Amino acid sequence: MGAALRKPDVEYGFDLGQGLQGTTLLSHVRHVARRSRCKKYVDLFGACAVLSGNRHVAAQAASEVLMRGLSQALGRRPVIYRVDEPDMSFDEAWLLALARSLKTDDTDSATFLLNSRVKKHLHRNLVFLLRAVIDKFPQV
Repeated sequence: MGAALRKPDVEYGFDLGQGLQGTTLLSHVRHVARRSRCKKYVDLFGACAVLSGNRHVAAQAASEVLMRGLSQALGRRPVIYRVDEPDMSFDEAWLLALARSLKTDDTDSATFLLNSRVKKHLHRNLVFLLRAVIDKFPQV
């Protein structure tokens, strides 16, 4: 019943545009989060320094590091649903809003979103990783 009443994601301001091989950014984030949930903790600062010069390898590595280090940036473990889940968690909605503001160069919104949840010294690293991920998606 609740799913029938839920508005489409575009009405919430999240255009989940198709990226590589028709995957949406949300599906991509969920898939990477599930695949890397059992891997050990990654420090965002150190991880940004070791990303490959190869764009495809760097994008895959950035996705994994982003999802493995997001708990460090948020100060708690983020809620990420399964790939086929029709609903969206607050953490997923926040991440997509941040991705959209970075993609459209909406600095004010990006600053607000970052300041609302992320420790100041981690802003640059989180933005770097998220930009590397959203480069694969024409619309966010």
